[in-house]
Amino acid sequence: MTLKTKLKTFFFLDDEYDENDVGEQETDEKKPTKMQPKTQNVVSLQSVQKASKVILAEPKSYDEATDIADHLKNRRAVVVNLQRIDHEQGRQIIDFLSGVVYALGGDMQKVGMSIFLVTPDNIEVSGNISDLLSEQEIQKVRW
Repeated sequence: MTLKTKLKTFFFLDDEYDENDVGEQETDEKKPTKMQPKTQNVVSLQSVQKASKVILAEPKSYDEATDIADHLKNRRAVVVNLQRIDHEQGRQIIDFLSGVVYALGGDMQKVGMSIFLVTPDNIEVSGNISDLLSEQEIQKVRW
């Protein structure tokens, strides 16, 4: 083999036909040809997902905050209703969930009086809900 054919073999250029090398190659021997590595198209499975779920949670104690965090870790959005819980425990749940949301890179938005939408990083929330009345005015009205 000549230096030229060795280089072609090394760089996977054996498939090309060169008239100068025809006389030098022996027809009796079959050379093993190396196959070119195939390029593969890789598609992220993150973009191909099942339908997302939204979980509705109404915790009755602080202990249920870990269940909500588990839903977030499983990449599900959670609507948390804190209207039927003690104000102090509700504050502790929101503090805990805000830490979980920060660690997961998600988002937390208030959507109503003591109602929060907590989402992981794979769910985008656009827009916001404006407070027409302050919380103190809503408590005075109590319709």
